[in-house]
Amino acid sequence: MARELKRILVIKLSALGDFVLALAAMKKIRQAHPKAHITLLTTPPFEALARMSPYVNDVDTDGRPEGFGEWMALIGRLRRGRYDRVYDLQTSSRSSAMFLGFWPFPPQWSGIALGCSHPHRNPRRDFMHTLERQADQLKAAGVWPDAPTEPGGAPPPDMSWILQKTRPQPPGARPYVMLIPGGSAHRPEKRWPAEAYAELAQALLDQGFDVLVIGGPQETPLARAIQRRAPQARDLTGQTDFPRIAALGAQAALAVGNDTGPLHLAAAAGAPTIVLFSAASDPDLSAPRGHVAVLRAPNLADLPVSQVLQAAHALAPAPVGA
Repeated sequence: MARELKRILVIKLSALGDFVLALAAMKKIRQAHPKAHITLLTTPPFEALARMSPYVNDVDTDGRPEGFGEWMALIGRLRRGRYDRVYDLQTSSRSSAMFLGFWPFPPQWSGIALGCSHPHRNPRRDFMHTLERQADQLKAAGVWPDAPTEPGGAPPPDMSWILQKTRPQPPGARPYVMLIPGGSAHRPEKRWPAEAYAELAQALLDQGFDVLVIGGPQETPLARAIQRRAPQARDLTGQTDFPRIAALGAQAALAVGNDTGPLHLAAAAGAPTIVLFSAASDPDLSAPRGHVAVLRAPNLADLPVSQVLQAAHALAPAPVGA
């Protein structure tokens, strides 16, 4: 009989969209090791969300050490953890280097580190959607024998637990739509123009929805631009941490946004979702899953509001009596 694995380490450092998608693999790891003490190695932005999840027992947020001293402190801490197995869901050169820190007696290791016990050797791994790639990794590790690895086959993350942990104040009597117009500041080509979001916001308000604009404080100017055209839209930029975004998504009539982490959160929490992709990223590799419509345009400035509104009507009919 195989030895029971009592101490598990999961590595997932960033970014938000990737972290959300990795929750699907974390659920399977928990199911495979229901009695194990599972520690997640991650970074500070994801601590609150990770601690709320039912998939881990402990969270270490020092996953990106700076300088030799911090790196050696991390390796020392990992070695003292006496892990029976490590699931490297980051599968980067940084996370693979951690494997070397355990020598000469490394734990069982699922990932791509040279010499690890449970390697993911699929030569097409870099061309698979994150969900299928991580399902295939867990299949190779022996914990998900019937993992669906065909394109589109792996299940989306399950965040049904989020409303048990946090309940946002109801934003109003009417159903609401979340607009997520931001994204990485260094990737403006991944953003649909604020003027288009403003036109969409006013159309949705006219149909009887409330409209909430979600983002970080750096995206407040986008919210203000939307409010100039749609003054009844509510600016929540800078007011929602990751758990609250997920909780809002769990109760939303619809979420519309760019390919960015908060939209992944809303979709994973259950919001009917429209995600907008430019040529800058590939939805076949990273789109959210669930009740999701993917709209693509090589240049998002060319994506007409009417097309997004049509998709919105299909996912979220106008409120009765609007």
